[in-house]
Amino acid sequence: MGKSKQWTREDVAQRILAGQNVVIFRNSVLLIPTSWLDAHPGGALTILHFVGRDATDEIEAYHFGKSLDLIKKYAVGTIDIGESGWEPLLPPVMSGWVRKLGKDGAAAWHNEASPLYPTEHTELSPSSQILLVEKTQDDDEEGAASTGPSMQHLVPPPTPYSLKTQRTHSTAYRALHQRITDAGLYQTPWFTGVLPEVLRFTSFGVVSAIAYKYNWLITSAVFLGMLWHQLVFFCHDLGHMGVTHDWFWDRLIAISLADFVGGLSIGWWVESHNVHHLVTNHPTHDPDIQHLPFFAITPVFFQNLWSSYYKRTLPFDRASKILIAIQHRMFYLVLALARFNLYRLSYLHLFWKMFDTKRARGGNWAWRMEIIGVTAFWCWYSQVLIGCGSWQKALVYLLVSHVTTGPLHVQIVLSHFSMSTADLGPGESFAARQMRTTTDVACPPEISFIHGGLHLQVTHHLFPRLPKHNLRAASALVKEFAKEQGLVYAEFGGFVSGNKEVLGVLKGVAEQVSLIGMVGKAEAKEAVERKMGVYKEKN
Repeated sequence: MGKSKQWTREDVAQRILAGQNVVIFRNSVLLIPTSWLDAHPGGALTILHFVGRDATDEIEAYHFGKSLDLIKKYAVGTIDIGESGWEPLLPPVMSGWVRKLGKDGAAAWHNEASPLYPTEHTELSPSSQILLVEKTQDDDEEGAASTGPSMQHLVPPPTPYSLKTQRTHSTAYRALHQRITDAGLYQTPWFTGVLPEVLRFTSFGVVSAIAYKYNWLITSAVFLGMLWHQLVFFCHDLGHMGVTHDWFWDRLIAISLADFVGGLSIGWWVESHNVHHLVTNHPTHDPDIQHLPFFAITPVFFQNLWSSYYKRTLPFDRASKILIAIQHRMFYLVLALARFNLYRLSYLHLFWKMFDTKRARGGNWAWRMEIIGVTAFWCWYSQVLIGCGSWQKALVYLLVSHVTTGPLHVQIVLSHFSMSTADLGPGESFAARQMRTTTDVACPPEISFIHGGLHLQVTHHLFPRLPKHNLRAASALVKEFAKEQGLVYAEFGGFVSGNKEVLGVLKGVAEQVSLIGMVGKAEAKEAVERKMGVYKEKN
């Protein structure tokens, strides 16, 4: 089909079933080459989750300039999306289907998980929701006999909203996006925003070094932790290309800071974070809420869900039952040590990237530089620990420097842990989905640097490329948009109230685990008594 060819919904479906990655952008049909999936800076899943869907709002929220021009080159035809908007198809990855290379080197469909549909429509599990669970033996046999997904797999379940309403939200969102662009809010405030930020985290590093020189080890460790804490916010903007707005320079600076100074992979963070942004709070697809055995923010995690990001089952096993039952009590302890888990995720990402193509590793230089960066980090940080004088002092330094970053992790989870985890289907507008799953934390401007400006998460999720220094100005426009569209702009009254709300959610889920345990014990006791009664009758 040529670029002037008018496509139909059936054409799109047939191409998808044939293994092609078809995405709708404006009134064009994009055919994304398979070779580009792993090379995509945002990761393959950010594309796969929008196969068969209208991704216009998401594409324009995450790309600009040259990137948008490149995307348009993938156009292979036009399509009439209608007045009510495009009627979406369900991306195969959302029903457990992915493409893999076979032994013969050819790509073929692979059924990695089974879809789990709700038995009844509830707020927690609406009729539109599809979760994934590990395949059973019967599923394997069925998959082996199948050549891939069928048209039935591409039809989304019924949704609780009208496509026309979502189309209205989308149109209004695009107008809002233009207002924000025209207001110059994508322009980086170098002297009023970036410079003070750089001076702040640089001063923390200098104070840490001076304190270490005079053997004030606790003070040094605290300020090193504060340096890492502030660096994350700056690297966050760099990862979203929100500083220089050029991938090469933003990535180069980010690696220099995140990997060399912080010991974390910016490549891992970008890939994971972009998936989180696009499928926010989806139990099966969002890695940022998949924290078993330590946390479960919804009872649906009790079903041994499959993670399409980690490619494994999230087992609700004995350890999970024990830890989830006390998760509200362990909340701050776990998050105080969360940075150690970030090291694990970073290095696993870098290890698996070693087996990717040169293009998939970011032109090779980025991956190599990250390997050098994390190696350099552990060289200098291990020397810092050795220089403490004893293993006891080194352990204290290690723990204090890492625990000091704990508030960062609390800040991150506040924005999502108490929000909806329901899947309302692929037709929900980008704006509606982000506002339903994200909340702000009210904070005075003079201390907003503590939260890195990211307490304004609603606006950040709607416009991820905005420099964080401009989020407050943009949020005023977003609140007007929400009011006009009848959408809820969620906001905690402050950091303390946000903590209380999240702890309440965790406690609620924990109580359900305890209830399940009590029911299980009661049923077991009843079964034993029944068997004993039968035994007595026989004897």
